Amino acid sequence: MRLARHVATGGSEATLAPRRHLRLPGGRLALRASAAMAAALAAIPLIYLVVRVAQAERTEVVEALWSPRIATLMVNTVGLVLAVSAACLVLGVAIAWLLVRTDLPGRRIWLVVSSLSLAVPSYVAAFGWIATTEVRGFWGAFIVLTLCNVPLVTLPTIAALRLANAASEDVARTLGRTRWRAFFEATWPQIRPAALAGVLLVALYVLSDFGSVALMRYPAFTWAIQVAYESLFDRTLAAVMSLVLAAMGIVLVVAERRLRGARARVGSTVAARTAPVPVALGRWAWVAHGGLAVVAALSLGVPLGALAKYLVLRTETSTAVRPGDLLADAVSTVGLAGAGAVVALALALPIGILAARFRSRLATVTESASYLGLALPGIVVGLSLVFFSLNVAPMLYQSIWMLAFAYGVLFLPKTVGAVRSSIGQVEPGLEDAARTMGLSPARVWARVTARIAWPGIGAGVLLVALTAMKELPATLLLRPTGTETLATSLWRLTSGTAYAAAAPYALVLILVAAVPALLLTREVAGGRRRPEETL
Repeated sequence: MRLARHVATGGSEATLAPRRHLRLPGGRLALRASAAMAAALAAIPLIYLVVRVAQAERTEVVEALWSPRIATLMVNTVGLVLAVSAACLVLGVAIAWLLVRTDLPGRRIWLVVSSLSLAVPSYVAAFGWIATTEVRGFWGAFIVLTLCNVPLVTLPTIAALRLANAASEDVARTLGRTRWRAFFEATWPQIRPAALAGVLLVALYVLSDFGSVALMRYPAFTWAIQVAYESLFDRTLAAVMSLVLAAMGIVLVVAERRLRGARARVGSTVAARTAPVPVALGRWAWVAHGGLAVVAALSLGVPLGALAKYLVLRTETSTAVRPGDLLADAVSTVGLAGAGAVVALALALPIGILAARFRSRLATVTESASYLGLALPGIVVGLSLVFFSLNVAPMLYQSIWMLAFAYGVLFLPKTVGAVRSSIGQVEPGLEDAARTMGLSPARVWARVTARIAWPGIGAGVLLVALTAMKELPATLLLRPTGTETLATSLWRLTSGTAYAAAAPYALVLILVAAVPALLLTREVAGGRRRPEETL
């Protein structure tokens, strides 16, 4: 442990650096008030569930909680979350290491290919696997959710590896450690926060995913909640199961926080970093190419192959799809996703800044509250906001603003994590230096802090837009009358078994979602400018 701490701090004797208070325009009180307000808005779905359960008969709630069905669903859901999270962690870190720390030819191309699975909705991927294989149940859900979510770990780990100080690993090698042991003792502590943040997003996504588990017929909480709402009309049972799901999400957030631990500042944003010497793969390069090709074939080839099959069938059967409808749905999808990303950013900024710069109970509570939306099924968030709009803000019912707000609440964790980690990378000494040069707090924020942190924050915003394009349950409930997105049109057609007609919508949805995925890849591939160059 002493060696790991020694090499993680670059051989210095300094202990963990305390967080410094960020001098923000508006002051600390305004920041705390804004974070508390954003957290309260993000907690609306949970408040709805608590109110719904409180209004139910106590015997109904107790029976629902202690039913064998709840225990079975919990075991199934926890098993799927753990399996997918572990697989994504191993695959994501391995792919990131190959693309950053080795001399593998074509690394930039592989980065693009390995990131494109983010553009494939899990329900489209599940449909592709069902159409081409016999896999179902746990293994079907495991394969689909792992392949769709690996980039959530790969991309932040690549960014962390680019920022990591290779000198600490060199120190470990000179002390007799093997390459792998030096990596785990010196480099892993530096990239662990980013990797675990990605794993947390994966775990929360698996908790809230409905499409793939429903298609794979795997009895998880989300599928059971959907059935309880739509088929059994048992709102109490559904609300109780949703509360259990929310509690599981909170446990995940707390566990990730403990595993992340107190992060050591390895170097600083102004300190020179030693560039790592790429590992020569030699003949193992072909093995690496083969492994990456297999992952790409499974994550992209299977669903795209199934879509190609139904596109050919559509041509042969002359199934009519009007290009105007496709274009209108695509424009609606992009516009609503962009609005949701803006809402998520507005909510995430105060929470992320508070979490990055202050050690306080309020920072912990607001950050944890921001993760609640992603731990709840989209149908629960949608129903809670229908209840909220009808009783509190009737003018917002079935408006694009309420749907954009739903996207912001659902995918707020993606932006909060990006803001927190990006602000945390900014050396407070830079802000102090700018203040001594006579800059006001607002100009320090605009010219130093925000400018350095923006690449990471922008990546989080792109990730929200990408995920919002694929969201289905909340969109079905909250979209304005007459408004369709690619996801809702795809669901409407597949529900009527019009698979050939649905194929063009699925393909256009993947193409549209590929744009932010490629932008994310470009951001990661380009790295970050040295912070002192922004001054």
